Amino acid sequence: MTMPRTRSFAQIDVFSTVPYSGNPVAVVLDGADLTDEEMQRLARWTNLSETTFVLPPTVPEADYRLRIFTPQGELPFAGHPTLGSARAWLDGGGTPQHADGIVQECAAGLVTVRRGKGTLSFAAPPRVRDGALDDTYLNQIVAAFGITRDQVVAHQWVDNGPGWAVLQLRTAEEVLALEPDLSLIPAAMVGAIGAYPEGSGHNFEMRTFAPGAGVPEDPACGSMNAAVGQWLTATGAAPSTYRVSQGTRLGRAASIEITVDADGTVWVTGAATVCIRGTIFL
Repeated sequence: MTMPRTRSFAQIDVFSTVPYSGNPVAVVLDGADLTDEEMQRLARWTNLSETTFVLPPTVPEADYRLRIFTPQGELPFAGHPTLGSARAWLDGGGTPQHADGIVQECAAGLVTVRRGKGTLSFAAPPRVRDGALDDTYLNQIVAAFGITRDQVVAHQWVDNGPGWAVLQLRTAEEVLALEPDLSLIPAAMVGAIGAYPEGSGHNFEMRTFAPGAGVPEDPACGSMNAAVGQWLTATGAAPSTYRVSQGTRLGRAASIEITVDADGTVWVTGAATVCIRGTIFL
């Protein structure tokens, strides 16, 4: 067991410019000597969707290595923890070695994070699984969502590590109306997205349900938005730049921008604000 000591700690609000209206992530900026069990215990205790630990990189091109834990287990990649941890690292005095951005090492590989005016963006990692859902799984999700098959415009595996699947519904209103029975899909990692009317402040509403990670509904999910962005822009179902609202049913005000570069890279952009800065005895 690691001997407890004082470590730098931050809590970051991600994907909202309104304080305490996005998705929080807890960041331990010095996790080098912690065991897996000690990291998991803290993640259970914070009871946030994710808690992260910054470690020295194992490859020369990375600025740091990140481990990401939900209350129930470790993830190879997650979006809002990537942006929140980058903000905490910069706030703690971190200096990128690359002029074009921060390079994060995680279990899913290297992820580039770039800085904008008051925002951070990460490059969407490759999907490890895509394609349409099989009928059995689709029917389970439809039943859990309490909807009918004809309400599903499209469906897809959008898995970039956590195991995401998504259903596209006709409207944002239908997405906001969902009252899912997650006991019917206890191991699922699934989202729903639907369009707002033209001229609205956002193009889509997203909701993300992660009972498989111990998170009934995530207020704002970067990894889901990254993979959905790759899918929707590749099929022409969304423009090369669009905005997603998330967390509305949870009383949050998350805003996520998806942009596709000329080379096809999908970037996920949002605000990331330090709300708590201090130390943790761990």
